[in-house]
Amino acid sequence: MPKSISAARRTLLAGLLTATSLVLALSGCATYDVTTPADARADAPAADVRAKDTADAAAEDGKAPRGTAGDAVDCRKAKCVALTFDAGPSEHTNRLLDILKKEKVHATFFMLGENHVVKRPAEVKRIDAEGHEPANHTWSHQILTDIPATSAKREMSRLQDAVRKITGKTPRLMRPPQGRTDETVSEISKDLGLAQVLWSVTAKDYQTNDSALITKRVLEQTERDGIILLHDIYRGTVPAVPGILKELKKRGYTIVTVSQLLSPAKPEPGMVYRP
Repeated sequence: MPKSISAARRTLLAGLLTATSLVLALSGCATYDVTTPADARADAPAADVRAKDTADAAAEDGKAPRGTAGDAVDCRKAKCVALTFDAGPSEHTNRLLDILKKEKVHATFFMLGENHVVKRPAEVKRIDAEGHEPANHTWSHQILTDIPATSAKREMSRLQDAVRKITGKTPRLMRPPQGRTDETVSEISKDLGLAQVLWSVTAKDYQTNDSALITKRVLEQTERDGIILLHDIYRGTVPAVPGILKELKKRGYTIVTVSQLLSPAKPEPGMVYRP
């Protein structure tokens, strides 16, 4: 296990992530590493902390570019929440990007390959160009714990290759479909350089197109260091975003990408990040 993560801050029992997780090891006990954003920041190596503080100071002084909005935000001090969107891009994504641009907010997009990335490369380019974080939600949304390891690896690697071909960058984050992971998925993720990201807030927008209800559900669940899960493929979701952002800002939240939420820690391949 990585020395930078304290043993007291890990949960190693399989089945923690969902009530329906299966015991996949013959021994009856599979293990993998889990940590929270706050613990990841606290356990960041001293060198990463110093580098973060130096970069933030330079950005605040105007001596260095910030890059994407929020680069100089320190979630060790600020009241941060990460905004994420799954399963796109779709016909709604450009409208969403217009809203995020207007509100000066950046998000993490966990994208699907089949019928999405391959059919909408312009949206993928725009996500990257406008400072959002492209991330992996597998090729075809198969449940990774239900398929052979070779198939699971292909589900992840195909999306990696597709995004790299379009943007020139390789995603560092992956969200397993339905949040279902295990020791095998974690090992494959580690081999592919992917950290796994779960969530603490869900509007269950796959069940409703009622934008007011989606907004209500998000606001009721959001707490500091949370990770909000929405989908940019459903027609009720994007119209809810302006109201969500307005109220979160009113409540004092700084809205960031997942990597910004973890900083000064860097996403660790194979690790499961769960608020």
